[in-house]
Amino acid sequence: MASESEAQRELQYEQTLMYGRYTQDLGTFAKDEAARLRLQQEQGEATPRPRRPSELLEYTQGRCARCRVCALQCQRFLISKVGEDWVFLILLGLVMALVSWAMDFAIATCLQAQKWMYGGLDTNVLLQYLAWVTYPTVLITFSAGFTQILAPQAVGSGIPEMKTILRGVVLKEYLTLKTFVAKVIGLTCALGSGMPLGKEGPFVHIASMCAALLSRFLALFGGIYKNEARNIEMLAAACAVGVGCCFAAPIGGVLFSIEVTSTFFAVRNYWRGFFSAAFSAFIFRVLAVWNKDEETITALFKTRFRLDFPFDLQELPAFAVIGIASGFGGALFVYLNRKIVQFMRRQKAINRFLMKKRLLFPALVTLLISTLTFPPGFGQFMAGQLTQKDTLVTLFDNQTWAKQGLSNEFEYLGILEAWHNPRSNVFITLIVFILMKFWMSALATTIPVPCGAFMPVFVIGAAFGRLVGESMAAWFPDGIHTNSNTYRIVPGGYAVVGAAALSGAVTHTVSTAVIVFELTGQISHILPVMIAVILANAVAQSLQPSLYDSIIRIKKLPYLPELGWGHHEKYNVRVEDIMVRDIRYVTLNCKYRDLQDVLQSTKMKSLPLVESAESMILLGSIERAQVGALLCHQLSPQRRLQALRHRLSEASICFQISTEASSGAPTRTASRKPLKPALKRVPSSLAEMPPAGTADHTGIALKNLFCANTAAEPTEEEMDLGDKMTPAEILDWEEQQLDQLVDFSSAKIDPAPFQLVEHTSLHKTHTIFSLLGLDHAYVTSIGRLVGMVSLKELRKAIEGSLTAKGVKVRPPLASFRDSTTSAGEPDTTALRQLWDRHQHHPMPREASPGDDNDNDTPKGQ
Repeated sequence: MASESEAQRELQYEQTLMYGRYTQDLGTFAKDEAARLRLQQEQGEATPRPRRPSELLEYTQGRCARCRVCALQCQRFLISKVGEDWVFLILLGLVMALVSWAMDFAIATCLQAQKWMYGGLDTNVLLQYLAWVTYPTVLITFSAGFTQILAPQAVGSGIPEMKTILRGVVLKEYLTLKTFVAKVIGLTCALGSGMPLGKEGPFVHIASMCAALLSRFLALFGGIYKNEARNIEMLAAACAVGVGCCFAAPIGGVLFSIEVTSTFFAVRNYWRGFFSAAFSAFIFRVLAVWNKDEETITALFKTRFRLDFPFDLQELPAFAVIGIASGFGGALFVYLNRKIVQFMRRQKAINRFLMKKRLLFPALVTLLISTLTFPPGFGQFMAGQLTQKDTLVTLFDNQTWAKQGLSNEFEYLGILEAWHNPRSNVFITLIVFILMKFWMSALATTIPVPCGAFMPVFVIGAAFGRLVGESMAAWFPDGIHTNSNTYRIVPGGYAVVGAAALSGAVTHTVSTAVIVFELTGQISHILPVMIAVILANAVAQSLQPSLYDSIIRIKKLPYLPELGWGHHEKYNVRVEDIMVRDIRYVTLNCKYRDLQDVLQSTKMKSLPLVESAESMILLGSIERAQVGALLCHQLSPQRRLQALRHRLSEASICFQISTEASSGAPTRTASRKPLKPALKRVPSSLAEMPPAGTADHTGIALKNLFCANTAAEPTEEEMDLGDKMTPAEILDWEEQQLDQLVDFSSAKIDPAPFQLVEHTSLHKTHTIFSLLGLDHAYVTSIGRLVGMVSLKELRKAIEGSLTAKGVKVRPPLASFRDSTTSAGEPDTTALRQLWDRHQHHPMPREASPGDDNDNDTPKGQ
């Protein structure tokens, strides 16, 4: 009592009316107590100095001992800090900037070699044509063959796959080193051929692979990067780096990556993406200055529009027309790209032929496009000799190509000469360029090589905007008069607006507006660009999915589509309208035979565990592998050998009792010797085995189905015992084991699986699945299992094709109930009956294992 009162006094304990309380904070008391103990330690005997760690002893001897110990400690400090986020993001940005610069240098070299070959053969048009066509065909064929041999997963953009991976789906071989090598080399050759392909989408995939490889490397220094959630966060930052180092646009890259790869974005990853993308873009532009490509760090496509009066308000309707037309054009591009792929797949004969000759399709497409862009031929009407970079530079030019009032025709100098043709004017050239590049880009992006579609669409949009701008300049040659001031129309501004609008319509993003600001280095046309991009998105989203979602549907990747425009009726659909009602389940008092039937009748990876077939109270879920492990253990050879030993021991005991009654002791001793080893191996628990029930006729193949991975191999002596059982005896033993009740004590059961109620709306279900990354959820009513909804049913409900078996199709407005009807009365009655049943009958889990009163087996098992 004295010690208790002393403790209360130390913490300033105070007795109140009902309960006592401490008036001193526990932290303050702990500090005071620590100070008192430290003072006692100083007054007492000096404690011996702690010994140095054994690993530092070799560094404390000889010259410069302190320096060596300090160096070792610094090394340990750096190794412990190398796993920090900022070090990882710096390494990621640095590596991606080097890869982007090296690829741009190699691509520019390849394109320059093609121009050199074309220009060196100007004396013979036929040789020029052969050189112009053969060079890209060889590069594309090499890219397709190299990618197909090394890593077929590197084909295409990579953004659809990253959307799927960031949702939690594991795609094998998509983030490996060989896929990285195949993607980089294949993309370099594909872009070096001069085909209308882009590098923005593949660079998102390349950056993600680089982040995955860096995570594996840094995991050697610290285990934090072995965490799956941590890797997903780094992949989200890597997607921003891919766009940032591709266009030197860190802000637009972060926003674009969020729009195209994430349904829900964690704000804590925001700074990671900005930091790494900004560092990568900085290094990328510094390398250009170091290589003397630029004098200083500038925008990639620098424009020089006037800043005092960039556009007139009367031009806004023209910018709005660009946005609306770009929305229709973007939807048409996505539709055409998908139809080309579907046409190639539906033609069985062509598909089988091209599957055998995999390099023939990319070679033929390259040959066709190269022939049409041949400069002395049809290419002279579409500026065929310009690369994508030169095309954008000319389209963003702030001078007007058409006639300017009373002045003479514009003088085409340098690369602008490609747009001048004596047989046609600039309007015909731009129209032909837009039409030809449109279907060429849609066709070229179906080639099985690493490629993207952002840059070709960006160029087409810039050409369309330039066409509108030149038309406005021709209609208003002296400009639009405003307050006695005349400002000429700048067609280059229209090109910037068109590029942002069409690329935003194809990808369903608004961040393309920010990307063009960073690409051009000017923000003067922010209002027209935002108006056009928003209108283009509004039109495109109401007509077609984005290009990346379209590819996801073509590849049938397990990704949940968005509830976009035109899905207003889906807000009135409930889970009970789309769920699967006839599902397989496991009861708490089931037998092993029921587990066998469930595994053979369904392929579900997770099975619901219910109380009984009558109550259907959901207790949890159990993985399919766990169910297979239970059956494997129950039918394992070890258990069969133990049962055989138990049978032999019982026979020996009965034999000993009978010999003692009939003969003398010597005979009894002689009869015990052969059975002595078997008696030693009999476990004590087998003496209390419950008797087996009746058995049906089931084959011995059960062991092969569920016991493929047995725990240990039987010994030779156990094999001798096993040989004593005939196939009929083994069959009878397996039948007895299957009729026993399942023991779930060794199984891993999820006690809280994701559940939804019947009246949950489709919109809320879509939000939960997208936010948590679910692939299925159970539907319950007052705790009772009534169905299950998975990604398959949810995707069909969103796409409006509810045709699967077991899915209840309802009219769109069926969820509007009559307000006068009471829906809560049946639920209340059922809840009262359930409560009364539990008051009188305990749950089976509380019953003893020996109870076998309930022999009913659920029909749904």
